[in-house]
Amino acid sequence: MNKPTLLTAATLSVLCANAGLADPLRLIVTHTAPPLVPNSVMDLAQELGYFAAEGVDVEIIRVQQTPMAIAALQSGEGDMANVGIDAILQINAQMGKSAVAITSPNKALPFVIAAKTSINSAADLTGHSFGIGRLGSLDHSLSGRVLDQTGVAIDDLDLVALGQPTLRAQALAAGQIDATTMSIGTWMSIPDKTGLHILIDQDTYFAAAPVVNKVIATTPEILQNRHEDVVGMVRALTKLSRDFSADPVKWANAMAEHAPQLDAGQRLDLANSFVKSWSVNGGMNAAELEFAQNWHYQNPDFADVARLSLADWTDFTIVSDVLDQIGVVETSDIPGS
Repeated sequence: MNKPTLLTAATLSVLCANAGLADPLRLIVTHTAPPLVPNSVMDLAQELGYFAAEGVDVEIIRVQQTPMAIAALQSGEGDMANVGIDAILQINAQMGKSAVAITSPNKALPFVIAAKTSINSAADLTGHSFGIGRLGSLDHSLSGRVLDQTGVAIDDLDLVALGQPTLRAQALAAGQIDATTMSIGTWMSIPDKTGLHILIDQDTYFAAAPVVNKVIATTPEILQNRHEDVVGMVRALTKLSRDFSADPVKWANAMAEHAPQLDAGQRLDLANSFVKSWSVNGGMNAAELEFAQNWHYQNPDFADVARLSLADWTDFTIVSDVLDQIGVVETSDIPGS
């Protein structure tokens, strides 16, 4: 089994020279360790032997940011990448159909808005400091939509750009900001929540902003030349997603070594909150993907980006092949191209 590789800018050129020698499917991810969200299914499919069971060898390559993941995919240093839909729209608008979404192991981050307990409602946020990743970031734009549903304009808040969710959580816990958006996993990782509470929970958040977040993208060449390997990889991810959905204890146990800050009860609570979040049918629903696409085109960052159709950046054949082989689970994650 291949061990995860940390890919830095300094090693990109070296990997490029040897890219043609690699037999495993190289999956590029932008997290440094299995995260406390359903996206962890990629790491855990490798650790728990699900890729091997489907006859496919997968090497996980870790990079620090989405631009590096896209660059590695485009230069052939990786075969597929787990990236945001916004990045795929932008690269395809520039270079034609060079990256296509084939599955989504985690359609939506389980975001919540956490705040000081002195803030009792969304309306109380007006005039207070609110941590965001950056202006125009996903958490900024999604939270703007969520707050708008409550009658609050995010521009009426004192926005503070702080970067990654863990940094925003630390700032909230330290009293440096009054509220911020983070995943439920990041919230549970805060060691001392005294004086803090969840202002808007994950179900309310997603209902107000049902935007597909990340997909696994690959190139047309990989789809053509390694079709069966790609099907095997997606089949492994889908089977493990089904197992985690059916038995939350399995995920809670698998994450024990990766989340030492959480006890067994906290991990199980988190696992139970994900029961309906797993991509048990591959995560490719055309209506949801089109909603996400249209959402991004409303973002000011896309003012000068050529508008694409769904067919310009998606490929439903891999998930279709997988579901033909293992059937459809009629619970959540409704498929449909």
